[in-house]
Amino acid sequence: MTIDQKAAQELAGRAHEVGRASERKHWRDVLQQVSRGRFGRRRGWASEPELDTPWQDTVSGERDGWRERAANLDGEAAFSVDYQVCQDCRLGWVEQPYTLPEYQRCGLASAGLAALRIEHPGLSWHTLGGHLRDSKGFWAAVGADVPGGYQQRSLCAHISAW
Repeated sequence: MTIDQKAAQELAGRAHEVGRASERKHWRDVLQQVSRGRFGRRRGWASEPELDTPWQDTVSGERDGWRERAANLDGEAAFSVDYQVCQDCRLGWVEQPYTLPEYQRCGLASAGLAALRIEHPGLSWHTLGGHLRDSKGFWAAVGADVPGGYQQRSLCAHISAW
C-alpha cells in the first residue's frame, strides 16, 4: 500500500467532517447551464474558499438542483458523487460516483455513501441509470443491506433530472 492510499483510507475515516457550500449558483454554474455544458465546467477542486474540511458538499456542476459530495486529498477531488433526496417520498438518488484510480479500493466511495445515508436516515437509495458491467460488483458491495440497494429508479415528481 502506498502512502497516498494510506492517506485515502484515513480520509475515508473522516467522512463525517463535511463542509457545506450554499445552494446559490456561481457564475460558472450559470455559464455551464446557458452553454449546455460546453463552458464553465470545473476543473480540479471546486473553488470554495470558506470550505476547509476534508469532505465537501457543494452544488453539483452536472445537475441543476442536485448536490455533490466530494473528498479532497492533496488539493484534488479523490472521490465525488452527485446526489439528490426527496424527503416527501423518502427516496434518495446517487449518480456518477467517481474515485481517482490511484485511490480506488481505499474506502472513499463506501464512506461517502454511508455518510449520506447517515445524514438522510430512513431513505431508500437508488440511481437513475443502469449499472455498467464493470461497476456491478461495486454497486453490490455498497448496496448490501441498504434500503433500495442503489437499484435503478426514476425520479419522483418532486425532483428534476437536470
